[in-house]
Amino acid sequence: MNTDLSNRVDQGSAQTEAGGAATFDEATATRLLALGISRRRFMSYCAGLASLLALPQAMVPRLAQAATSATLPSVVYMSFQECTGCLESMVNSFAFGGGTTIDNLILNMISLDYQETLMAAAGDQAEDLLLSLTAKTGYVLVVDGSIPADWDSGYFISGERSGVARFKAAAQKAGLIVAVGTCASFGGLPKANPNPTGAMSIGDLMKGLGITKPLVNVSGCPPIPEVITGVILYYLSKGMPQLDSLQRPTVFYGETVHDGCYRMSSFMEGPLAQAFDDSNSRKGKCLYQLGCKGIVTHNACASVRWNQGTSFPMMSGHGCIGCSEPDFWDRLNAKNQKGFYVPIATGSGHSRGLPCEVCHTDGDDYDD
Repeated sequence: MNTDLSNRVDQGSAQTEAGGAATFDEATATRLLALGISRRRFMSYCAGLASLLALPQAMVPRLAQAATSATLPSVVYMSFQECTGCLESMVNSFAFGGGTTIDNLILNMISLDYQETLMAAAGDQAEDLLLSLTAKTGYVLVVDGSIPADWDSGYFISGERSGVARFKAAAQKAGLIVAVGTCASFGGLPKANPNPTGAMSIGDLMKGLGITKPLVNVSGCPPIPEVITGVILYYLSKGMPQLDSLQRPTVFYGETVHDGCYRMSSFMEGPLAQAFDDSNSRKGKCLYQLGCKGIVTHNACASVRWNQGTSFPMMSGHGCIGCSEPDFWDRLNAKNQKGFYVPIATGSGHSRGLPCEVCHTDGDDYDD
């Protein structure tokens, strides 16, 4: 369990016990015990998750029920133009402690019925399974990777169908579509200039195809695994989360990485790091001059952190590259230059170029 979530668990445990009991079926209870997870520990975890999701403690029993329900909706996870990094990050992050983390348990309890990399079925068997699953209604369709817009381009063919045809068929009866990773959310690397395949985001493709299903973008290259888990549990227990203008859940993407970074104080007060190995960098000073994009990047890296709460880029001495934002590969920075180590252009602002008043009150003293 990550450090931040552990702290929230400690604070919420007493409230959890008073918040009501969750009824587990026999199979779930047996599974919890087999993994060495007591009911109290599980409910404490749900208390921490509720806090992380900005939900009242009264929601704790509902989160527990959502995580352990015997009637969880089917999850169909389809991969398109992607590197498998999103899936691999999610899977590997739950390997800590022998794979017996509660996050791993929750993901296993989700009825992940189709995922080409993980499932045993292949070829005609896999195609038949996909067709049978998507013939039903109400499943959660998780999409990983961008899709070439041209049906006949030949850049993505699987099961003798183009990416557009596969997605269109799978989306028809889905209850929710979750675009996992920046490639699915905004086009990512495949869409970067010169975009030879004509790759586009899932949201843009949905608009072009006239698909009006609910869409949640969980951006990042890759996204934080606990964010994926949290979004799915939120949906199961409370419905659609509040989304920002880019269809991302505000509970995880409502603040910038800069807002939660421990290096932030020196952004205003100085001194700033001028090289990755200088004394200011080692003392935890701001990496803005080294190209850190944290002030224009919305993500939960600084609060949730990575690898079970171990660290995040700036904590490791590297600036944020802005991977959860649209077109981060092609961002024009200072002097119209591209590059992860080029400082952002003056006036970029904390909110993708919007006026300062969007983020700050009159009492704030910010130049950017």
